[in-house]
Amino acid sequence: MNDILHIISHADLTPGARSLAERIFMILGRAEAKAHGVGLEEVHFHEVGAVDSIVDIVAAAVCLDNLGIRETVVPVLCEGTGTVRCQHGILPVPVPATANIVEESGLKMQIMDMKGEFVTPTGAAIAAAVKTEDRLPEAFCIKKIGLGAGKRSYERPSLLRVMILEAEERTQKDRILKLETNVDDCTGENLGYVMERLMQAGARDVHYTPVYMKKNRPAYQINVICDREHVSEMEAILFAETTTIGIRRAEMERTVLKREMLTVETAFGKALVKVCRTMDGKTNYYPEYESVAQLCREHGVPFGEMYRTVLKSVSDGQTA
Repeated sequence: MNDILHIISHADLTPGARSLAERIFMILGRAEAKAHGVGLEEVHFHEVGAVDSIVDIVAAAVCLDNLGIRETVVPVLCEGTGTVRCQHGILPVPVPATANIVEESGLKMQIMDMKGEFVTPTGAAIAAAVKTEDRLPEAFCIKKIGLGAGKRSYERPSLLRVMILEAEERTQKDRILKLETNVDDCTGENLGYVMERLMQAGARDVHYTPVYMKKNRPAYQINVICDREHVSEMEAILFAETTTIGIRRAEMERTVLKREMLTVETAFGKALVKVCRTMDGKTNYYPEYESVAQLCREHGVPFGEMYRTVLKSVSDGQTA
């Protein structure tokens, strides 16, 4: 795992692509560790760690980041039956690593009446890392269609289809989980590191609130907003990295504005901009922090100046 993360960290990737690639491999690593009964640092990747699989995962992360995909609907994974031969011999379908990913992430699986492995650990890990919804919007337009063909021959075409959709409604409803816990004996450095780990693992948001606990002890309440499939991972990080012995959990419904990502050309290079359309029909543009920060680091320009430059490129219609 450390070798693979070292390769990814030194690759010429955008922050978004690098973060997603690392998240996919962490999901794979935990599944393989559980399958073999060893710690994450002891996992030895066989097929999964081969160069072509590393390229597959990084390429998927680069593609999704380049397209600006931030919401992904994965209704169900269709799996076959029988057995498959791999590095460890003959294993039942779904193989242990795939089954562990489905269990941890809350992905839905449907077993088809067909022999063969249709969901690999790599494919399941990508789906688990990017999924934000498991239900399609009630009405939508199809903007783009992508097809990928496999090499195996089955009773049905060996194709994977992906569609970029645009929902007609300006808002959408989804469900999120809020985790919270109070700690009164963690240092500021410790809490900063915890937030970094939680965000890298897929948290939607993390924030701290100063509170006073029993015996008038000053403390912090840690709040984590995440999707259901990330709850186990978020809780594991909180228990490992803080002194908490209990975490409260609440499921919430929320209404969010539809948004999309736009790539604009500036004098300093390309930048990502989030486009939100309000319920009264107005359009707001928000340059993505990581994209702006990367250009600032590369060109030594103050953040405020670069932020305004990106916004001006939007108003000038300089889209990539």
